[in-house]
Amino acid sequence: MQKRKFIFALAAVAGLSGCGSQVLEDYADGKPELDLRDYLNGPLTASGIFFDRAGRAELHFVVDMEGSWQGNTGILAEQFRYSDGRTDERVWALRFQDSERFTGTADDVVGEAQGMQTGNAATMTYRLRIPREDGEIVVSMEDWFYLQDDGTLINKTKMRKYGLTVGELVIAFRKQPE
Repeated sequence: MQKRKFIFALAAVAGLSGCGSQVLEDYADGKPELDLRDYLNGPLTASGIFFDRAGRAELHFVVDMEGSWQGNTGILAEQFRYSDGRTDERVWALRFQDSERFTGTADDVVGEAQGMQTGNAATMTYRLRIPREDGEIVVSMEDWFYLQDDGTLINKTKMRKYGLTVGELVIAFRKQPE
């Protein structure tokens, strides 16, 4: 009986976490207009922080990126440097189906990321493999990107496991001179 109450409570919390959530159409009239094909073209730098499920800033990082596009198909190579001394890399293969919808793949992404952009915002969802000492875990990622008037792209990401938030990322992207 106690176990069933716990499962019901978990389901209620997971259900409530979706209440009031944003939708991309809320940003359709937002300016400046974001086109990831333009923004993620050439050299970029990003700074970010990982917050654990309690909201504590656990890990800082810097990412150097280089994006290149041929029409609606692009490659984004990322080089990560973490505050704990680790380094990592990810190479995204991105493909736009039309002016709004895109997909992405990378070696540590399970399956295919699904994304959309409109106005000054974009969103992308995917499952990410994260290495750990005892193997790896797979978390669901929900990225939201917002282009600011000064050209900074702000990214806020929720990381979930079994529907519960296990961490968040906040990242600021800046285009670099070519």
